[in-house]
Amino acid sequence: MAHHAPSAVSQRSGTAALLQAVSVVDSATVWVSGHDATYARTTDGGATWAAARVPGADSLEFRDVYAVNASIAYLLAAGPGARSRIYKTRDAGRSWTLQWTNPAARAFYDCMDFWDADHGMAVSDAVDGRIQIIATADGGTHWQLLSEQSLPAAQPGEGAFAASGTCLVARPPATAWIGTGSATIARVLRTTDRGRIWTSVPTPMPAGASAGVTSLSFRDDAHGVAAGGDIAQPLEHSTNVWFTTDGGTSWSPGAQPPFPGAIYGTAWVPNARQPTVVVVGPGGAAFSRDAGATWITLDTLGYWAAGFASTHAGWVVGPGGRITKLSGF
Repeated sequence: MAHHAPSAVSQRSGTAALLQAVSVVDSATVWVSGHDATYARTTDGGATWAAARVPGADSLEFRDVYAVNASIAYLLAAGPGARSRIYKTRDAGRSWTLQWTNPAARAFYDCMDFWDADHGMAVSDAVDGRIQIIATADGGTHWQLLSEQSLPAAQPGEGAFAASGTCLVARPPATAWIGTGSATIARVLRTTDRGRIWTSVPTPMPAGASAGVTSLSFRDDAHGVAAGGDIAQPLEHSTNVWFTTDGGTSWSPGAQPPFPGAIYGTAWVPNARQPTVVVVGPGGAAFSRDAGATWITLDTLGYWAAGFASTHAGWVVGPGGRITKLSGF
């Protein structure tokens, strides 16, 4: 069957901020977030975007966003100490509630995700040999640190990458995965009970102080992708995309995508004729229909994150307020 080339159409975001995360509710409603306390929202598939800043959030970097619907969304500010925060709106951004401020000076929260509107979690770099994960079961009214006993011990220096909000991904009803780096071994942590028990699997991803798994995406409980590389080597070509068919227990390499440097974001295209995954980074954007055996370039501009509603409605976001809509997969 012949495949038509997907289309990539630039959209006017209304901001010049670096956009680092995207949360797709459906083909009409999408939220994005980024630096300078910025977020933007569309309810017409990106024909128009409304961008704004969260009042009082000054220079915070919203490196993750989770949207429940057109009215309700969460923002995660990533940064050291009290610069890691979680905000929530229930009225499409007209007002924001500061739900949680990181109390640990050496913690740095990287990503969050939710199983549903009320149940979610966020992950920080390790502190004193302990991986820090907070969770909520009441829509963020309360956030609590998970028990140290439920988590594997951290490697020296281990953390996650606040690149695209996808170092932690949750899949309903109760499964989640976390990708790590900045240590000797890049790992994938997995829970099937919303964080009560975790398992740890070493991956073959290149690891080191500035390298590891930056992004995870799963199209079902078994089939997923882990992507990353060395964020300090923007011109390097390496094996930085790995695929699993068993929920993350084992990983097989894909071919190097056509653009150089680390991958920051990944996303599967729902209901594609063949399983199709998109990867993005500062070096460009590409997609594969064959578990990474071959790649096709989508764009040579830099992007941080990707998200999809369908084969005809996907978005990639990046520097300078860049939002590009992808369709035709």
